[in-house]
Amino acid sequence: MNISIVTVGKLKEKYLKSGIEEYTKRLGSYSKINEIEVADEKAPEQLSDADMEIVKKKEGERILAKIPADAYVIALAIDGKMKTSEGLAKDLESLMTYGRSKIVFVIGGSLGLHDEVLKRADEKLSFSKMTFPHQLMKLILVEQVYRAFRIMKGEPYHK
Repeated sequence: MNISIVTVGKLKEKYLKSGIEEYTKRLGSYSKINEIEVADEKAPEQLSDADMEIVKKKEGERILAKIPADAYVIALAIDGKMKTSEGLAKDLESLMTYGRSKIVFVIGGSLGLHDEVLKRADEKLSFSKMTFPHQLMKLILVEQVYRAFRIMKGEPYHK
């Protein structure tokens, strides 16, 4: 299985980079992980709704350009379906069983994902009804993917 994680913006915080590197390294024995960062759109702090839409559209175009046509896309979205760790493991295992070997997780920027990206997604996944910084979500995501593989393989994991 090839897993890609497409994120908006460059990760700068060392503590997040360190955690992501650790889980990516651990995941290496289960799956190939490809991290793809697309540029975030520079915008002032106060934006009109129309300006927000323009920013999300530009970021969305960059995201969509990185998604292969045959990939199964899981967009992280606050209104997505919530799953348990076991549920995520079961769903990933099912995708592998049915030949979906390219999975792309998408994490939007601070304004979220453009509608075109959400339309391209095969499913929307939510980790919480709370809002998290998108950089932190990448760490949470790689940890949960690692946990999912541990569950799939029947290996111990922290409950």
